[in-house]
Amino acid sequence: QLQLVESGGGLVQPGGSLRLSCAASGFTLDYYYIGWFRQAPGKEREGISCISSNGGSTKYVDSVKGRFTIARDSAKNTVYLQMNDLKPEDTAIYYCAAGLFRSCVLADLRTFGSWGQGTQVTVSS
Repeated sequence: QLQLVESGGGLVQPGGSLRLSCAASGFTLDYYYIGWFRQAPGKEREGISCISSNGGSTKYVDSVKGRFTIARDSAKNTVYLQMNDLKPEDTAIYYCAAGLFRSCVLADLRTFGSWGQGTQVTVSS
């Protein structure tokens, strides 16, 4: 069974950094687009970044562009989200998911599956 597990969340002050990990069990991440998503309290889940199966293509939404970096490590079967210059509005539960098709459509959550359980990120002083 395909399963993704997120980790690396926590409490950080504004301007700080965190690195989230998305590890897979039961399948090889190299075959899939992997997306990162977040859901803030009272808001809908939104896609924020994705990376192609070979790592050659990445996408970011404008709100995180220049601050977040997505990368994958095939040897560890893990995708990372490096988050720098964190802001209070980045507070959310962060999820990763595997793309069901050969392209990344961050705006359509139905194109992703095997969702992880999420990891909480709180940005506060």
